[in-house]
Amino acid sequence: METLSNKVQEKIQYGLLLLQTQERLSKKFVKLLRDDIYELRIEYNSNIYRVFFIFEEGSIVVLFNGFHKKTQKTPTSEIEKAIKIKKAYYGDK
Repeated sequence: METLSNKVQEKIQYGLLLLQTQERLSKKFVKLLRDDIYELRIEYNSNIYRVFFIFEEGSIVVLFNGFHKKTQKTPTSEIEKAIKIKKAYYGDK
């Protein structure tokens, strides 16, 4: 995240705060991708940023990778990366 501008970092931090504090967020902000992996959608100045995450025990949010989305569809390679991180996370528990 250090490579992003301060404004973009603030916007992402705000999105993460909403994710932590709100019971539900609209589909505009959160989407289930697959394998219980969700994406948090953050838009700023016509740029779209995504952060993948899972819920654990109903309330704990575990963050995975994030990226600057440049296409309409979420790249399969980014989803596969999140699945690998999820498997590694549960393998370490």
